[in-house]
Amino acid sequence: MVYFVYRSVYEGPSGRLVRHFPDATVLDWFRRVWDDAASEDAYKWVERELGANVYGLHTIFETGLPAPRTHNELRRMLKEHLYVERTLRVDRHSVRVLTDDDEVELAYFFVDDHVVASEPDRWAYLLHEDWELPLNAPPAREAFTPPGPVDVITSAPLGGEGVTYAVLITFHATFASVGCSWPKAFPGVRLPGLAAALRAADPDLLSGELCALRALIAPGDEDIGPALERCNRWGPLEEWLPEISAPHSRAHGHALRLLEDGVPADGRDPGRTLIRCDDHLAQMAIHMDERFGYRQWFLFDDVWAAAHPELAASLMRFGAHWDPRCRREHARLTHCG
Repeated sequence: MVYFVYRSVYEGPSGRLVRHFPDATVLDWFRRVWDDAASEDAYKWVERELGANVYGLHTIFETGLPAPRTHNELRRMLKEHLYVERTLRVDRHSVRVLTDDDEVELAYFFVDDHVVASEPDRWAYLLHEDWELPLNAPPAREAFTPPGPVDVITSAPLGGEGVTYAVLITFHATFASVGCSWPKAFPGVRLPGLAAALRAADPDLLSGELCALRALIAPGDEDIGPALERCNRWGPLEEWLPEISAPHSRAHGHALRLLEDGVPADGRDPGRTLIRCDDHLAQMAIHMDERFGYRQWFLFDDVWAAAHPELAASLMRFGAHWDPRCRREHARLTHCG
């Protein structure tokens, strides 16, 4: 089986489009569809067969060349003729592309089930078709270990147990709209204690989104769900306001005044936002505007991650990097390649 994944802000609450094909290899998929795609408007063919206008993919079918016969031919043809704004990577089992449409970055992947089976901690979230992750967290035999570095936000409180992770899939500019959402960690805190931990956190250590979330936690909130609901009515989520980096009581009062006086910004529709919370996982697909759709926020602790280690690891990789197969070390916010 071959999987196709389109990572795109245009693809609804999940930000992803996933398709399955019966071909044995990626080469087999290209060989099977080549003549059909080349015999008509390739742009319309891609949109019809894959379910989206996959940016630039149609160009490989407009070369007038015969279908590739080998993996090496496919690699050469893609490198010479596929329109890609950023990075193209091809191996015997996958094609991985990072590009952009001059407004946001986009990524797409063809990968066979050999890779998916051997690298589930890299592909499980990409191939999860729904926006919502499973809430259940049955006891696990092994503790969860993050697949890479995380930003540690606070020191562990005395006697605290576990760790809570935040993966907020968001962006602030075209050049950093895919794979630049570095995972955050709150050691010594599990999700039921995150509201209290954020109230006590130093706002100078928080991203703009987490700083806004902190300000929207009420003094009496025992869990994070009510603050996520308030976040859904917040105006410019990424805007840094000095008042919300104040001590919590003052920040919360200012945030409530903004909620009372403000209106959803730039086409946001709070009624389209999706929020699900449980003891060990809180998740939100927050509607931002008509054109650029949703952002995905995930807050989960080590109990949930240990119960779903492949999903948790691949989600953290998804936040930090555009290419699930990358094993290179490179600077944060700098795409390898």
